[in-house]
This record gives sequence, C-alpha cells and structure tokens, in this order.
Amino acid sequence: MVPQARPLIEVLAEIPDFRSPHGKRHPLGAILALACSAMLCGYRSYTAISEWGRHYGTHLVQALGFTRRAPCAATLHTVLRRVDREVLEAKLGGWAEALLGEAPDPAEVEDAIAIDGKTLRGSQKQGAPGAHLLSALAHRVGLTLAQQAVDDKTNESPVALALLHHIVLEGRIVTMDALLTQRQLAQHIVDARGDYVMIVKENQPQLLDDIQTVVALAPIAGERRTAAVTVDLGHGRIEQRWLQTRCPFHKFATSEAGARL
Repeated sequence: MVPQARPLIEVLAEIPDFRSPHGKRHPLGAILALACSAMLCGYRSYTAISEWGRHYGTHLVQALGFTRRAPCAATLHTVLRRVDREVLEAKLGGWAEALLGEAPDPAEVEDAIAIDGKTLRGSQKQGAPGAHLLSALAHRVGLTLAQQAVDDKTNESPVALALLHHIVLEGRIVTMDALLTQRQLAQHIVDARGDYVMIVKENQPQLLDDIQTVVALAPIAGERRTAAVTVDLGHGRIEQRWLQTRCPFHKFATSEAGARL
C-alpha cells in the first residue's frame, strides 16, 4: 500500500517558531496555513490575506488552527518576513515530493522536472534580496519541489547544480533552457540515474553544429526515428513546432525548429 502524503497543514505546523512565548497570540502554523489558503484564492498582499481570513468567520479560522480571529495585516508582515525560509522551503519541497509519489501516473508518461529561473514581480523595485529564483517544478502535479535564490553576481549554472542535489532524479527527465545546457549539469543528472532534455542554441555554435550534422545524416541500420508537429495558439501568436528524434544505439539526438507567425 502506497503511504499517503500528509496534509499540508500538518507540515506547516512543524516549522520552528522564532517568537518568544510571551505575548504570542497566534500559532505560526495557523498563520502559514492562512497565507497559503488565501494566496491559493488569489489574495496576495498582507491586507488582502488578513481580510480573507476575517471574511469567512470563526469556523474557517479554527480549522486553520487559530484560537481567536485571524491576525491583522501588521502581524502578518511582522511574522512572515522573519520566518526561516530555508526550513520552510525544505519542508514544502519534501511534502511536494511525497505528493508527487502519491499522484496517479498516467500510463507511459515519464516523470519530468523543469528547471527554470524567474524574477519575483516587484522585488527589484523594492530592493529585496534574492529577487531571482531558480526553481524545480514537477510537470505532472505542477508543484515546486525546490528553489534557490540566484545572486546578482553569479549565473544560474552553479545554483542549478546545487538545486539538483536536493531532488530525487532517478527515473525522471530534467528539462531546462539553453542557458543551463552545461556538461557538469548533464553529468550530474546521468550519475543520479536520471535523463535530461536540454535546449541548444547559437550561444554554443559548435555543439549546435554537431547536433544538426548528426540529425541530417542518413538513417543507419537499427536506427529508430520519430517526428512530431504541434501548433499552439496563445499570447497573440500562432506557434508551430517540429520535433525529430533519432535513436542510434540507444542514444538520442534531437532537432527542433519553431516558427512564429
């Protein structure tokens, strides 16, 4: 029998509380549960989260773990800005891993993880540290398994390597963009018994030329080739992608062409 992932509210209750017991009015786990619930409903600011908690009455706040009414915006600001985010992210990442293992796996669909960077909206304007985050997102369940801040003085590659050390890679496919197409990342994934799909562009001309040469070669005995075409509509454009794979001796080479109309 596959063990079920614990409810998120139980995981949040395990986050260490940095506050002194004297004068503490609200459990830290309840505050975190309130923030998660409100943000899932589209409420982002401290004021909006507080109003969301107070709008739905006593039954909701008690279910989240409060013994009195939901906290005000000032309390949320004071508490959330001082939470140990590394511990919080580690706990949430472990919970997401457990949930991924429990989620139904459609037949013949590989488990994939996307490594991608994103700058937090409005963070640079406010001078927030760690404004650019590199995240590992599980394709199948749409949850972030781990994330790390990228310092302004470095690039994403060393951070990506550190990020991969926190993730179970065996039996999974890791996808990433052209900036992370690096030999050391590929080697780490293979050593961890995983697979990868990396994008190659003009920033690595020799590698791009090698791949194009291999794909352009005539088929050899025992080789398997497949091709697929997709057409997507979104963001004010029509995007057509053509993908071809060839598998000689169990090694894949891929060529991708995209046209935006």
